[in-house]
Amino acid sequence: MPMERGSRTASVKDVAAAAGVSLGTVSNVLNRPDRVSLTTRVRVERAMSELGFVRNESARSLRAGQSHTLGYVMLDAGNPFFTDVAQGIEEAAQAADMSLFLCNSGNRAEREATYLDHLQQRRVQGVLVTPVDPDSPTLDAIVSRGTPLVIVDRTRRNVDFCTVSVDDRRGGRIAVEHLIDRGHTRIAFVGGPLSIGQVADRYAGAQDAWSEAGLRDEDLIVVPCAALTVAEGRAAGAQLAGVPKHRRPTAAFCANDLIALGLLQHASAQGWRVPGDLAIVGYDDIEFAEAAAVPLTSVRQPRHELGQTAATLVLDEATNPAHGHEQVVFTPTLIARSSTLD
Repeated sequence: MPMERGSRTASVKDVAAAAGVSLGTVSNVLNRPDRVSLTTRVRVERAMSELGFVRNESARSLRAGQSHTLGYVMLDAGNPFFTDVAQGIEEAAQAADMSLFLCNSGNRAEREATYLDHLQQRRVQGVLVTPVDPDSPTLDAIVSRGTPLVIVDRTRRNVDFCTVSVDDRRGGRIAVEHLIDRGHTRIAFVGGPLSIGQVADRYAGAQDAWSEAGLRDEDLIVVPCAALTVAEGRAAGAQLAGVPKHRRPTAAFCANDLIALGLLQHASAQGWRVPGDLAIVGYDDIEFAEAAAVPLTSVRQPRHELGQTAATLVLDEATNPAHGHEQVVFTPTLIARSSTLD
């Protein structure tokens, strides 16, 4: 019978006593069932069920020195981009019969460091992280202890790590090229802070396209944001509403889709026609982009592929002595929808 509520958890010794077998036999049923006769295995498994036995995987991992688990520290769980990346990681982990711990740093370095420490204590087989600072010495310390680590959606100055990222400079270029092709000659870049590497790269790509088109520098207007959120997009809309109409940009390239969706909300509230009064391009192509009231043109990042590739690399590093670090860079594509198409 199951052990009474409030009593201690059933142990391997309890299972062995109930089934009338040795501890070694119970261990074989758990770890090497092919070594146990069918009759004995059924008797042990019945005892486990009746006692409510739950395998202590943490203790087993500590004895083995490694768990059958990966850990991913994402930058912002509130951004659907990162949850999509996490799904890609999870799919690859499941295919390898691995479990996945998900952690959210909330874009805070100290919280990131705490989670990374916890994952190492759990002896995870590999760590994936979208770091606040990709050059942080905390990451070097993890690798120096022998834990495989892959940086996701970021690049790093040296090649001591595997990294998986997207060519954000190209993404910024194709976004603004699209708007220029649609006839826009006064455009706002809405996003920030520029201390975030991806935001800076997307702005640099926008500048590349602008310069090559021979347009005036002052007509590529930066509307700064404190964060990559819907609320900041609405605040950016309020800033644009304060610009005299004859000077107001006719299009906006937003550093991510959340900002673009906030800007779209404000434009609708102002009665602006999108794209007639303001064309809008986002970045990431999250699911909500296509589902918006005015479907949003966006630069698509291969979110699931980012996660799957990163997980594949960390598993290879964990199991392949001949593993060589790779820096994988995906190419973004522009998905044109109603927010820029008349």
